[in-house]
Amino acid sequence: MSEVLLWVVGVLAAAAGVALSIALHEVGHLLPAKRFGVKVTQYMVGFGPTLFSRRRGETEYGLKAVPLGGYVRMIGMFPPQPGDAPGRVRASSTGRWALMAEEARQASFVEVGPGEERRTFYRLPVAQRIVIMFGGPFVNLVLALLLTAVASSAIGTPGLVPTVSAVSQCVLPAGTTATECGPGDPPAPGAAAGLRPGDVVLSFAGEPVSGWEQLSDAIRTSGGRTVPVLVERDGRRVELSATPVLTQRAVLDERTGEATGQVEEVGFLGVSPSVAVVRTPLSQVPAVVAEQVEGVAGIVLRLPQRLVDVAQAAFGSEARDPNGPIGVVGIGRLAGELNARPAIIPGDELAERTSRLVSLLAGLNVALFVFNLIPLLPFDGGHIAGALWEVVKKALFRLRGRPDPGPVDVAKAMPLAYGVSLVLIGMSALLLYADIVRPVTLG
Repeated sequence: MSEVLLWVVGVLAAAAGVALSIALHEVGHLLPAKRFGVKVTQYMVGFGPTLFSRRRGETEYGLKAVPLGGYVRMIGMFPPQPGDAPGRVRASSTGRWALMAEEARQASFVEVGPGEERRTFYRLPVAQRIVIMFGGPFVNLVLALLLTAVASSAIGTPGLVPTVSAVSQCVLPAGTTATECGPGDPPAPGAAAGLRPGDVVLSFAGEPVSGWEQLSDAIRTSGGRTVPVLVERDGRRVELSATPVLTQRAVLDERTGEATGQVEEVGFLGVSPSVAVVRTPLSQVPAVVAEQVEGVAGIVLRLPQRLVDVAQAAFGSEARDPNGPIGVVGIGRLAGELNARPAIIPGDELAERTSRLVSLLAGLNVALFVFNLIPLLPFDGGHIAGALWEVVKKALFRLRGRPDPGPVDVAKAMPLAYGVSLVLIGMSALLLYADIVRPVTLG
């Protein structure tokens, strides 16, 4: 298959994955809403003109032209003000912000028919409202866990393993550009210990070796000490001893992997790892996803600065941060590059490409999970925050001996929701432009 065709297949696979992730997110809202008796009038994937729809019972299911989101429309999302009949806008609501809130209340009651007042969203107990609004992000979290398990545990990903691929014959001075041993270069500890290519390191310094990263750390901290090394060679176990030498090596930035200009003294053995398919134990999948959630949450917390960096890259000469935010166009381009990139391990290229795309979609669902929990409207987290505030408010009223204040009027936050929506539109436009003129590419 040609590189161009592979690129197109990757883009189409990512688009289908994004659409399916959004559709299942909305199912996470739809099912508990129907289970709790709320009238759901629409389930839509996308925005803009409707391309296809079909009514099943009281709900219209459809697909819209711009598949960049979706929504489930439930009646009575916002409570009426005390003394108001549902759906009636107060004549005294003349202020711009107050009118926005009143119009939101009215829109939420347009489809409330006679006798359906008890099927409104706002009448549900707080716990049920939280379940409905958390249902969408929860589905994305479950998808992230499942997709990560498929990519890293079922298929596996290329990684470094503690099987020796090469053994250095000498210790080259730090900072040198030489690749061959000179007459004055000391012998490398690995070669002196008798290590050979193909040896599988089973234990080092008395500790079992589970992966190359662990072995590398153990070597770096064992400089100047003679330690036992157990390897498997040609089906049998061989006991060796090695003395890693202390040598100066450049300190690398943990985030970028680039040299910081500083040096540190660490142990050096002089062996290189092999590349093989590495399968993560299922028990470690939650920790992998949790680390991704933490990373995306960090991006969200620093989003203003991150967007400034994107703008400087798009309109200036700054380099685009590969760990920064990207838009849907950027996701598609990355998917195309991932699928067109040659396999690292010769053999089953289809499995490796599938693992890459599935991992990308897992990361996308992590992002959907985190972003939708932002405690502001129009995100799901805004409704969750309103429900939690209602619990706190009612508890405070009870402590003061005051009557039940009723549901929290989330509609009052609609002006802020419109502001957040404008920010999201601006952010999407910036990311779209940046993804076109200065895209994030694979290194």
